[in-house]
Amino acid sequence: MSRDPALASSSRRVEICAFALATALTLSGLPHVGSAQVSKKVGVASLEGAWNGAGTVSFASGGTEQARCRARFSRAGERSYAVNATCATASGRAAQTATVRQVGNNRYSGNFYNSEYSISGVIDIVVHGSSQTVRLISDGGSAVLNLSR
Repeated sequence: MSRDPALASSSRRVEICAFALATALTLSGLPHVGSAQVSKKVGVASLEGAWNGAGTVSFASGGTEQARCRARFSRAGERSYAVNATCATASGRAAQTATVRQVGNNRYSGNFYNSEYSISGVIDIVVHGSSQTVRLISDGGSAVLNLSR
């Protein structure tokens, strides 16, 4: 059975956009550890506020794309945050949500979800001083992003 090239291209754009957004959401969840101006509590970094950055999205179906993302973190608990993010690639843009929680001194983990494209996966964030590395994994692919305030 042959596939309609226009439909395959449209489906690929949706997949890329949704995963890029999920990736961006994860990236924005990276904390800024070790800065007194970030948090009033000693030793606890706050993810609250706006984050943005870029990275690479790799698709399970093959290929990669660069993504630019913006995310806003809101405190959901003592060590957890709700995230709303928008990411864009050459193929399009998408919005999604996530929840992350602190699992170590400089580590956050959680889940992301894009309701528009029904894509979900896991997010792992490692903070390195004022930079953050975010790794996203889903059935549709993976991403590595770097964000800053």
